Amino acid sequence: MTGPVHPTAMGKVGIQCRIPREEERGRIDEIMFNELVYGEMNESARLFFKSVIDRMKDEGCDGEVLGCTEIPLLIDPTDCPLPTLDSTRLLARAALEESLR
Repeated sequence: MTGPVHPTAMGKVGIQCRIPREEERGRIDEIMFNELVYGEMNESARLFFKSVIDRMKDEGCDGEVLGCTEIPLLIDPTDCPLPTLDSTRLLARAALEESLR
């Protein structure tokens, strides 16, 4: 979340990136590496992710990047308070389009 990939790419098209607070990032990492990678999808984890998204929306964010392949297992775009960008689907679509050129 703190790496340069998303801010650099989005900055090129005028989109500013924000990341969750440090304590939120710690819990997000715990959920991803101790639950989701093992196929555990707990309601408490889903509610935590949604609380982070809700807080960021309240602070002015206009969208949410689901930046790891596991996050869409918890967050359904139709149930999210912000528009979402699912990086897994976007990268797969871009790879397909590139391969068809």
